[in-house]
Amino acid sequence: MPSITQLKYILAVHRHGHFGQAAKACHVSQPTLSTQIRKAEEELGIALFQRQNKPVSVTERGAAVIEQAQVVVAAHERLVRLAQGKFEQRAGAVRLGIIPTLAPYVLPWFVQGFAKAHPLVQLTIEERTTEEILRGLKRQTLDVGLLAIPLHEPRLVERPLFVDPFYLYAAEGEPLLDHDEVEVTALDPDRMWLLEEGHCVRHQTLALCNRDTRQRHLATVTFEAGSFDTLRNLIDAAEGYTIVPETYAQRLGRDVRKKQVRAFSGPTPAREVGLVHLRNTWKTDLLDALEESIKAALPRPFRRTPAEPMVLPVRDEG
Repeated sequence: MPSITQLKYILAVHRHGHFGQAAKACHVSQPTLSTQIRKAEEELGIALFQRQNKPVSVTERGAAVIEQAQVVVAAHERLVRLAQGKFEQRAGAVRLGIIPTLAPYVLPWFVQGFAKAHPLVQLTIEERTTEEILRGLKRQTLDVGLLAIPLHEPRLVERPLFVDPFYLYAAEGEPLLDHDEVEVTALDPDRMWLLEEGHCVRHQTLALCNRDTRQRHLATVTFEAGSFDTLRNLIDAAEGYTIVPETYAQRLGRDVRKKQVRAFSGPTPAREVGLVHLRNTWKTDLLDALEESIKAALPRPFRRTPAEPMVLPVRDEG
């Protein structure tokens, strides 16, 4: 049976995809790390890594070993923390990945309060797409993600936080603004501006419109934005519309919301936002603290769930 140290070396290579970087992260020489992994492979009777690949990848049989190694190392870390009394006071490091369509609006709610309430927790935040966060969680380069759910990933635990309704944002003079509420069926996909590929809101917009990923708004212009602010400025300068979540719409001035923002009639299109982490993580106490801080800091509009939320899919399932 490989030792805990050998399992940690194996997981480090899995995280970094590189023996040299893994050795540096483990504070050992590369020959030492490589030798210990070779010994573990000999004891298990299988090759864990495709060493000729760049980055180094896990073999088909090695994938099951990696998954079980994560469970064993997590249990060991929990045992050590329990023996040291660290569950009595929340302390340690947490690496949080957050999607760009949440980061500018949600982080200010809770970051300062979390830091003050938990001075012994080192919180590192990285802005990443949903797919990048999922890769980081599985490789354990991230501990937790703050993103739209559900994700339908059996290895992950989802902790729902709040529902984020969608609204129409349109250029002044757009006929849809003549109504207090907008029917989803009234949306013209050819007048819709989208975020670029990789943003879950893009897929949710397309799902709402029952549309594929092709976009043609102006006859000679195709554009995909990287932020809601870019979309808004483009729409104000040209024409058309997009959908924006309430987390963004709340930042708009009252006059702008009155003139250019409309709710949808019927079931409210929305995204659900939550924390996501590996099922076998040993940092549950730290993640509990993060969840508590976010929920305590929710602005009043997000403390209630729309009467008929229509949660849109995060990703294409085909």
